[in-house]
Amino acid sequence: MNMKKYLMALVAVAILVIPVDAKKKKIEGGKPMISFTEQTHDFGIISRNKDFVSTEFEFTNTGNAPLVIYDTTAECGCTRPSYPKNPIAPGKSGKIKVNFIPKGYSGGFTKSVKVKSNASSKPKVLKISGIVNPN
Repeated sequence: MNMKKYLMALVAVAILVIPVDAKKKKIEGGKPMISFTEQTHDFGIISRNKDFVSTEFEFTNTGNAPLVIYDTTAECGCTRPSYPKNPIAPGKSGKIKVNFIPKGYSGGFTKSVKVKSNASSKPKVLKISGIVNPN
């Protein structure tokens, strides 16, 4: 008989403690945030004869949940971005590499790359620019 009372008391305590713990975990769920060191890069003067030039945009997940980059899109085929496919843990960093192919260009250019992630419904925009020298 004492064993039944003991088990009933144990079950009652468990029922009271579990919902409090679940609420605590829900509040701590968090949100990722993507923060770039720089969002623009100027290549300066580059030769049209180069196969490509590239730069890397470093970012940090300044939020408190894993950051996932879903996609990067460039406005034309001359700009080719690549991004990390694995989630970035809070406090950790990653890089988005952007290649620009100058063949066929002459003079100044500015190109954009949109970064889509779970940090925001609005994509972050990275910009590259420079001048293609035809000689």
